[in-house]
Amino acid sequence: QVQLVESGGGLVQTGDSLRLSCAASGRAFSNFAMGWFRQAPGKEREFVASLSTTDGTIYADSVKERFTISRDNTKNTWYLRMNSLEPEDTAIYYCASGRFWRASVNRDDYAYWGQGTQVTVSS
Repeated sequence: QVQLVESGGGLVQTGDSLRLSCAASGRAFSNFAMGWFRQAPGKEREFVASLSTTDGTIYADSVKERFTISRDNTKNTWYLRMNSLEPEDTAIYYCASGRFWRASVNRDDYAYWGQGTQVTVSS
């Protein structure tokens, strides 16, 4: 059974940093791209970042230069380092495991999803 579990969310202030983690089991995750998405209240789930199996990355324009996606295949865990957080970053953050090796911004290119972790940034 494939399982993804996010952790590391919380309540922070503007300018603070957080590192989200996604612990995965039940699949050879190193063979697939992985990604992070987020959903703010009243909005659709949106792409944040993606990492291919060859370490290629894609970032949403709103998080470029502030967020960094990475993975540790030995631990079946991937991360989202978030710096200079802004109130607009407030959302539930979801990790996802891809259907393919390549990074993607499309939700349909991801086969498995975690339950999400809340990130709240106060002004």
